[in-house]
Amino acid sequence: MTAPGADAPGGRPVPAAGDPATDPGARPVWATVDLGAVRHNVALLRRLASPAALCAVVKADAYGHGAVAVAVAALEGGATWLAVAMVEEGAELRAAGIDAPVLVLSEPPPAAMPEVVAQRLTPTVYSRPGVQALALASARAGVVTDVHVKVDTGMHRVGVDRRDLLGLVAEVSDDPALRFAALWTHFPVADGVDADDRAFTRAQVAALDEVRGELTTAGLPPPLVHAANSAGAIAFPEARLDMVRAGIALYGACPFPVVDPAVEEVLARTGAGDLRPVLSLRAEVTMVRRLPSSARPSYGRLRPLAGTATVATVPLGYADGVPRRYFTAGGTVLVGGRRRRLAGMVTMDQIVVDCGAGDDVAVGDEVVLIGDQGDESVTATEWAGVLGTIAHEVFCGIGKRVPRVVVDGRGTS
Repeated sequence: MTAPGADAPGGRPVPAAGDPATDPGARPVWATVDLGAVRHNVALLRRLASPAALCAVVKADAYGHGAVAVAVAALEGGATWLAVAMVEEGAELRAAGIDAPVLVLSEPPPAAMPEVVAQRLTPTVYSRPGVQALALASARAGVVTDVHVKVDTGMHRVGVDRRDLLGLVAEVSDDPALRFAALWTHFPVADGVDADDRAFTRAQVAALDEVRGELTTAGLPPPLVHAANSAGAIAFPEARLDMVRAGIALYGACPFPVVDPAVEEVLARTGAGDLRPVLSLRAEVTMVRRLPSSARPSYGRLRPLAGTATVATVPLGYADGVPRRYFTAGGTVLVGGRRRRLAGMVTMDQIVVDCGAGDDVAVGDEVVLIGDQGDESVTATEWAGVLGTIAHEVFCGIGKRVPRVVVDGRGTS
């Protein structure tokens, strides 16, 4: 008998009675989220980054994995900070009873600053209007709010320019309603494998060190300094500083889109190659038919079958996060422990799978889109390679109508 919420052999998860977190719903499609894998990954990343603290990035509903459940598991695994993109995401964590420090990674709009204060979030700031709005909201609430100041060291997306950093930090430090708590930056190419990318990241680390020195000389030393994302924490030990912000590695995906021999060596040396995937995406066959080689299944009738074949219909499509180009680019799924290519264009609610000349596929058989089956495995990183994107987008693209079934199947290492 399978444990509540665990994947039943060859079939759907068995829900715990009355527990919506383990109930896959009526449609035979589900994504399993393993909290034990979250704790394992956090423990591994903590050991790698030590003595730096670990901040678990749970923005965008934890990359589609479920923010509250992942946040709790990450804290249990040893993370001491959480990070979100928006005030609303931080408020969701607070509503769930999570009391850990929550960093808002982008400066909130001025109108959102009262909610930042009310929810006891730690905002990033990088503009004078942002600082002024936060100071006003904090003063009106009668509290002192910690502030993380982000400096632009080369990504050129958000962050205060180096030339304006000292003035902004002075403005924060001079306001009795604010406390300058940290200085940070972000890396655009820490996951790069060529010499230019590595040199650029090292130059960013050097620039951050320089501005920290300038602030210290001015009597404004930052109490905390952080820069490294997942790739930075793994590949650049000098970037770990006081805290690392783990995003994609938290979810068990390799942060390097290209794994060359140098990256393999880094993964082996740091132990980051032992990250465990947190999410799997599965469904069941809902219809089976035998079709001749002349058949061209699905919209557009784009490709004939290679020969007489068993074609299985599976009830999820691009509305659930399987892009149409997964067919045109040659993506595969697992059925019966074997890789099978799609037989036709992905539709909104369904895919069709070419199961070959055999007829050993039946309604109710498990189909694995991301995860393991037998000796085979399909990963989000593989999807990203097929689709020309990154695992982050693959995870975030899995639609809300795919139930997340929360399990705890692997423990903490």
